[in-house]
Amino acid sequence: MSEDKVTWVIPCFDEAARIDRAAFVALADQPPSTSLVLVDDGSRDQTLACLHEIAGQRPDRIAVVARPENQGKAEAVRQGMLRALGDGAEWVGFVDADMATSPAEILRLAELARGGEYDVVMASRVQLLGCHIERRPMRHYLGRVFATCASVALRLPVYDTQCGAKVFRRSETLQAAVERPFLSRWAFDVELLGRLVRPQPGTPAIPVERLREESLRVWRDVSGSKLGPAAAVQAAFELVRIGWDLRRR
Repeated sequence: MSEDKVTWVIPCFDEAARIDRAAFVALADQPPSTSLVLVDDGSRDQTLACLHEIAGQRPDRIAVVARPENQGKAEAVRQGMLRALGDGAEWVGFVDADMATSPAEILRLAELARGGEYDVVMASRVQLLGCHIERRPMRHYLGRVFATCASVALRLPVYDTQCGAKVFRRSETLQAAVERPFLSRWAFDVELLGRLVRPQPGTPAIPVERLREESLRVWRDVSGSKLGPAAAVQAAFELVRIGWDLRRR
């Protein structure tokens, strides 16, 4: 496995009460060359102070991006990815602030990505024998409906677009994909995949065989999600818009 730099973007909004400082630092300490970009999305609590405190423990590996006002997870992730690419990361990923995907599993995704066969590695929550996926039934079933619709919009056999752990190889296509703001606020994972496999004219597409979904061995549902009923409805409408945009191309 190469020692290409991997940078993980973690978007945060009003997370002060549930930030796991030790988990953030443990992720930054993963060998051989891991760094974090912590993005505060205009939080109203002490999140930004918490992020600076964490960064102070590993100033050579953790950077903080402070957004002046809340613009949503999609824009926070996009800004973090731009920062990571600008800092020279060969691999850029993002994970949720609740660390539902553990540092050990995140490291496993990075190892798989750096093996050289794939340009995109996405975590997938599949309840299999030997795996420990702790997810509330209602969120699971709603998630399956959304994932099916996302698969139709993308015209890809993808199982779980919304698991908050993905990593991407640095490329012209990835750079172009994050240069423009996303159309969607909540379904940006789907939109980003669409931009990679069906980019704007003049940008090379990432072949589908270079994408990999990897089943997680451990995942836990953490309370406090910002995705409420209204956001879920909005995400469904965003899928329609994303599908239309992809078909235009």
